[in-house]
Amino acid sequence: MKFAALVIAAMLLAACAGQDSKEESAGEASQQNAAQAVRDFIEVRNLAELDKMPTSSRDGWRSIEDEFLIYRGRKATYLVDFGRHCYDLDDNNRIVPDQRWDSNNIRARFDTIRGCRIHKIYALTEAEAAELENIGEAPGSRNE
Repeated sequence: MKFAALVIAAMLLAACAGQDSKEESAGEASQQNAAQAVRDFIEVRNLAELDKMPTSSRDGWRSIEDEFLIYRGRKATYLVDFGRHCYDLDDNNRIVPDQRWDSNNIRARFDTIRGCRIHKIYALTEAEAAELENIGEAPGSRNE
């Protein structure tokens, strides 16, 4: 009797562990799909790649997954591509680059933000930025 109870308990634990790993892998797949959707967006829209973007103290940004962020400057909006995962983009504090070649610009391939080197910078229209902000979300998911 005790043996049967132990076997059942072991099976329940194994089932729970399997369920967690399925949920984690689904979350990772969702992140990969969103990152790929951003890459596809760049290609389909044929976004203009820039060498640098101007910055000021009142600019803001919003991360998209772990590889991209939308930077909103005074006069223009940009998509910043890190080319790899950058995990410290969660808070919406002002961008303070770790390394800079110029005090008024952030440069692709040279400057870093929170230890992540900027791979590419793209110019965005406001409509493109709004579309990118919704990538990876189900329709109506922001409704409360």
